[in-house]
Amino acid sequence: MKAIILVGGEATRLRPLTCNIPKIMVPVLNRPLLEHIIGYLKSHGILDVVLAVGKSPEHIQRHFRDGSKLGVKITYSVEDYPRGTAGAVKNAERFGDGSFVVLNGDVFSDLDLGAMIERHRRSRPIATLALTPVEDPSSYGVVETDADGRVKRFIEKPKPGEVTTNMINAGVYVLEPEILSYISPDGFIMFERDIFPLLLEKGQVMYGYAFQGYWIDMGTPDKYLRLNWDLLRRPALVRARDKGVEFEGKSFVNTSARIEGPAIIGQGCFIGANSLIKGPAVLGARCQVEEGAIIEGAILWEDCRVGKNSKLGNCVLASRCHVEDASEVLDGCLIGDGVRIGSGNRLCNGIKIWPNSIVPPNTISF
Repeated sequence: MKAIILVGGEATRLRPLTCNIPKIMVPVLNRPLLEHIIGYLKSHGILDVVLAVGKSPEHIQRHFRDGSKLGVKITYSVEDYPRGTAGAVKNAERFGDGSFVVLNGDVFSDLDLGAMIERHRRSRPIATLALTPVEDPSSYGVVETDADGRVKRFIEKPKPGEVTTNMINAGVYVLEPEILSYISPDGFIMFERDIFPLLLEKGQVMYGYAFQGYWIDMGTPDKYLRLNWDLLRRPALVRARDKGVEFEGKSFVNTSARIEGPAIIGQGCFIGANSLIKGPAVLGARCQVEEGAIIEGAILWEDCRVGKNSKLGNCVLASRCHVEDASEVLDGCLIGDGVRIGSGNRLCNGIKIWPNSIVPPNTISF
């Protein structure tokens, strides 16, 4: 079976991290999110992947090429304008030849996709939708089903008085090619808003496949941090590391430095004297942590430098950032590529710094 991964979104909520790269390329445990998703598909025997990408797919293509290095075949379906979830699948119609899987590219889960496909094959509906429970369904699309799992109604972002179930659309579908005949080749068309309700009106049968496992929509900064933390804390990964710390290659660690897991340290890092890295934490390749610096609950991409006696906590630094001596970056701050933060600054409360900015010394304090 073939899988179509929807990766054409604008990712505005993750900016400034996504100013220079697509959301699907944002590193999760030092690997692009898309690499994790392809690994997930491979674990369920799906080796033929179509990427429904936006107008500028070069960043993705340069990294993944034809997919052979990952043991899969990757085909690129490029949109000339934003088409929505269903429109993107229609645009990839020429690459299909039977039943297929669709995944939203910002969803990470441990759904048993093989069992979901088998259920779809037994029931033979036009669509099977993965459903998962959430505490507050008001920000999602709620899906009502009967006792057998047949879909009865869709409610998009229900108000509190309209909530009849906490089962939401999890962004993973198994579809029959017949569904493509309901999608116009032009315009911005969404499965959730336009196609699935239309199928119910036309009397088509759809089923929900409910699961209770891990699921997260990595669309916001706090969920991006949470996904990395959750994966770092998974027991199988912790057991595979030395005291919860994984080195991805050779790095220098001063004998007086402390690293407390769970943590991943990329290749070629420098960890200076009397510094502390306290997990959950991720350092990308070639990061430098100077003497007395503290990093706790933070994610650093490649080639970042943290000056003497500086502190990072619960924040994200994109690639090539430099935090100079005695500065603090805390509490959900997002720092874009190539930012330089001068000494003596204190950033917190989710401050966002756009790429290639320079923050002069002693100018910000919250």
